[in-house]
Parts: sequence; structure tokens; C-alpha cells
Amino acid sequence: MRPENPERMAAGPSEGGDRVMTSVYNGNDSQLVDITTMHAHISEMLREHGAKPTAQRLALARVIFERPQHLSADDLFRAALAAGIRVSKATVYNTLNLFAECGLVREVNVDGSRLYYDSTTRPHHHFYNVDTGELIDIPEHAVRLAEMPELPPGTESAGVEMVVKVRKRRS
Repeated sequence: MRPENPERMAAGPSEGGDRVMTSVYNGNDSQLVDITTMHAHISEMLREHGAKPTAQRLALARVIFERPQHLSADDLFRAALAAGIRVSKATVYNTLNLFAECGLVREVNVDGSRLYYDSTTRPHHHFYNVDTGELIDIPEHAVRLAEMPELPPGTESAGVEMVVKVRKRRS
């Protein structure tokens, strides 16, 4: 079931008969799905990578995939606590690293010291506001690379991800 306008759909669970429904972002678009289906998908991805789908990992996944977003580990930790999820900061870091390894989220390193996790896994680029720390998606087709440099011997391209740093105009 797809909502007509996912941005206007309220995030969070709602009762749909005897199944609890929630808005879930799947890396491409938002869908209204039951939590059991979301947990099954996340569980399958984790098992494929030899990881156990624990209750804490599934609870954090629910926060991460409620909408398209860019979260630091600290952002996710605060959001988890606000959602009533009892979790340590170490578990948040470990879960995000595991989700990145499993392809459930993308890591976005903006300056060597700030790492964000992106719930949108399809190829795209970002604006990074150095004043606010905000990341904004840029569709992949909106950036054209005129020419790729010659790759080092024995390597192949694994993708191109661009981060365009912006700031408020100075007078």
C-alpha cells in the first residue's frame, strides 16, 4: 500500500485492523507497511550478513527508517531515547556500523570528523551546510561529472559521491 503523499503522512504507528502500521522509508520512497514486514526485511538483511536481528537493532531501525533523513550517531541516540528506546551509545554506534556494512544505510563523511548515516541508499549527492551541519540530498542526475580521472592500476570505480559544502552568504 502506497500513500498518495508520503511527506504529509504522519510518521509513527497507527492501528490498521489487527496489524500495527507505520510509515517506513525504504531507501527509495516512503511506504505504509506493517511493522512485522519491516522487521522481517531488516532481519533478513542482517542474517544475510551473519548478524543477529536483536530487539534493540529492530527498534533503532524503526527510528532510522521512519522517513528520509541523515543522522549522526548522537542524533540517533537522542531520537531513540525520545522514542522510549533504552539503548547505550555504544549500541547505537555498533548498530549504525552494522547497518552500513549490510547496505541498509549509507555513510556520508562530510569533513573527516563528521559522519552521518543516510536512510536513502540509492545513489545521490549532498549539500552540506557548514554553518548548521545540515545535509540536503541532491539527486544523482543533477550532478554531471564531465570526465573521470584515470583510476589507479588494479582498481575499479565503486561509485562517485559528491558533497558540496555551502554556507550562508556573507555580505
